[in-house]
This record gives sequence, C-alpha cells and structure tokens, in this order.
Amino acid sequence: MAWYGDDQSFGEFVDKYSLSFPQVSDNPGTVFSRFGVSAQPALVVIDRTGKVTTMLGAVEKGTLDAVLTAAIA
Repeated sequence: MAWYGDDQSFGEFVDKYSLSFPQVSDNPGTVFSRFGVSAQPALVVIDRTGKVTTMLGAVEKGTLDAVLTAAIA
C-alpha cells in the first residue's frame, strides 16, 4: 500500500486497521503520479516485460488473481 498524505495520518491509518503488509509513504505523491493513480484504493501491477496495469477502485479476488497470473506469465 502507498499513502499520499501526511505521515501522522499515514501512521494512524496503519495502526487503526492493523495493517501488516508493506507500507510506503508517498508524500508528496511521486509514486501516485508516476503510475497515474488519482485516488485510493488503487492497484498497480508491473509485469515481467515492464507493462504497467493500473486499476482504480477495489479489486475483486478473481480479478486480482487474473491480473497477477497474467503478470507472471
């Protein structure tokens, strides 16, 4: 997960939801800008060839599985 905003709010969000997966503070939004992410939630997958897939909004498990399977194919 990447976060675009102040570090205090970032830490409070991680603590509130007991997030245990890797977190990235993206203040001032460099990663978001690079991959065209305009809002959260968002998913960016970079496949073996460097092709970037950006999906805005929540992603269903089946869609996530398909995108990840395609990325490693």
